[in-house]
Amino acid sequence: MKESKKLIGEILQDVKRDMSDEEILALLAGSKISVSPAKESREKDTFGQRAADKIAKFAGSWAFIFSFIAVLLLWMGGNVLLASGAFDPYPFILLNLVLSCVAAIQAPLIMMSQNRQEEKDRRRAENDYKVNLKTEILIEDLYNKASRILIHQEAILRYIKAQEAAEAAAPSGTTSAESMPRE
Repeated sequence: MKESKKLIGEILQDVKRDMSDEEILALLAGSKISVSPAKESREKDTFGQRAADKIAKFAGSWAFIFSFIAVLLLWMGGNVLLASGAFDPYPFILLNLVLSCVAAIQAPLIMMSQNRQEEKDRRRAENDYKVNLKTEILIEDLYNKASRILIHQEAILRYIKAQEAAEAAAPSGTTSAESMPRE
């Protein structure tokens, strides 16, 4: 129970000092610790953050890769076929510029999305820790209560056996139910 008190102290630093363990456990059991990080996140996201997430999601998909390859092949194929009238002849300098601009714009968007995902993961881990800690405290308390019940039952069983032995030894027929231990 000492470890329980220490853990409870870490969680409930602002709890009044005069509360009993049972009151603290009742407070813990009655309070909701878990939160949905996805719901919380959706409420706080700005338009730019949602856009960055969608762009990063699309940029990391096979659809993007295949569509980008198709655009590159069309660009290069069209310019090779047009030969003298091509808007971007063979060394494809304009294509190189476009690819550099796409990479320059896409990289920060992906980094922003990754940073936000990291923050979501951190909040999820923190939430899991709180829930696990609360569960551990409550399970430890249940274990302690079950242990006390078993000890009490064993004492009652010993008392009953002693009474039966006493009755068998002295067949006078007097049983003293009043002397049975009470809680």
